[in-house]
Amino acid sequence: MRLSTLLSMIALILMASMPAIAATPPTLRVDIQHSGDAKVEHYALDRVVVEPLPWPGNPDQPLDATNRGSQKFEVADAATGKQLYSRGYATIFGEWRSTDEAQATQRSFQESLRFPMPTAPVKITVYGRDAANAFAPSWSVTVDPDALDIDRVAQPAPAMPIAIRHNGDSAHKVDLLLLGDGYTAAEMPKFEQRARALADRLFSVSPFKERAADFNVWALAVPTPESGVSRPSTGIHHASSTGARYDIFGSERYILTLDNRAFRELAQYAPYDFVEIMVNGQTYGGGGIFGQFSTVAADNDWRDYVFVHEFGHHFAALADEYYTSPVSYAAADKPTVEPWEPNVTALLNQHNLKWKRTPTSLVVPLPTPWPKAEFETYERGIQARRAKLRADRRPEAEMSALFHEEQQHVDAMFVKAKYRDAVGAFQGGNYSATGYYRPQLQCMMFTRSDAFCSVCQDSISDIIDLYSQTH
Repeated sequence: MRLSTLLSMIALILMASMPAIAATPPTLRVDIQHSGDAKVEHYALDRVVVEPLPWPGNPDQPLDATNRGSQKFEVADAATGKQLYSRGYATIFGEWRSTDEAQATQRSFQESLRFPMPTAPVKITVYGRDAANAFAPSWSVTVDPDALDIDRVAQPAPAMPIAIRHNGDSAHKVDLLLLGDGYTAAEMPKFEQRARALADRLFSVSPFKERAADFNVWALAVPTPESGVSRPSTGIHHASSTGARYDIFGSERYILTLDNRAFRELAQYAPYDFVEIMVNGQTYGGGGIFGQFSTVAADNDWRDYVFVHEFGHHFAALADEYYTSPVSYAAADKPTVEPWEPNVTALLNQHNLKWKRTPTSLVVPLPTPWPKAEFETYERGIQARRAKLRADRRPEAEMSALFHEEQQHVDAMFVKAKYRDAVGAFQGGNYSATGYYRPQLQCMMFTRSDAFCSVCQDSISDIIDLYSQTH
């Protein structure tokens, strides 16, 4: 399909509720390299690209005041210093630098900064977190929208996006793109069916359920030569449209793409604020990076849970609240500053809890008691059985059955807890048994529960507002 035809079809959809699409600026993408090791980091400009579709973002809320992310970027008029756009985000480099490999090796990772095309030169500043977890400038670059070396070549569109749900003008909707990988030409109907089913699942979970009308959902995939994506730990290597694969940082269930350019150059043919990469895989897995993308093994029995859980990372910067499952990266066991993630606290000040507590007839102590020792004893057995299933390369159905057994046992354990419905500070979270506290006993970010806790729901709603509300 010609690019002009693709743009015309998408424009017709958008113009149904947009009075003047011509007034919408193009999308500018600044690709950068983020490199270093556990002790140092560097940034460098890679290239600047004009994407083929208009800017899909909210013109009424260009500035991000949520204080989410390990990084933030700001775009300011180079002449006047007026701030034009900002967004918080997180990075794969930030996770990698906490791994053992980063202690002895330097690596470079690709990232993209997207914003509406400016009319004059702009200064882009990238911020990181300082020792107090406040944003501090790390790097800056000036970009002239009229520069000769900006990539303005419109390549032929590789596929036509499917409008899974269309609720109006992209400018005041959250545009979610479901990007398929590992689907052959014969499996394209399967991809669309899975995409529609996962979208339905997302909008059955609060607060997405109540805010469904604030979203547009698109699906896009190009066929791959073989079915599935790479899983190097089992000797499986496949060509990929996005670069997504299992075994990231040595974790057999962690799925990411380290090829930012590949997934961006495919995603740019659909309107998007957020991207979920659906890989055609039966093995349990997924991943999520705030403001970048999330992934799910879309053929696994637990795809509904993994999809929503990982999207919570990507969409709202939610921290993992679990701490008994092994991961390749780590958080501090004894944090000295309050974490920036909205759903975990170091509880450094018990008189100023970072989230609001809901009214209750119970006086909720801080820290909040829960059957922690019993839970940890049970989980040690579960994790040992889980590791053995993978080591023995048992069928995926056995792993799925173990997860069902685990969740049923945990639900039965927690139903007896005195503070099971309270908002407090429950010790254990963010991969640490002692350093962090989560807001409620149960949440989709803690176990394979089917619901977010109230604090996570509020945090998600904040991001929906950022992309959908008008001033």
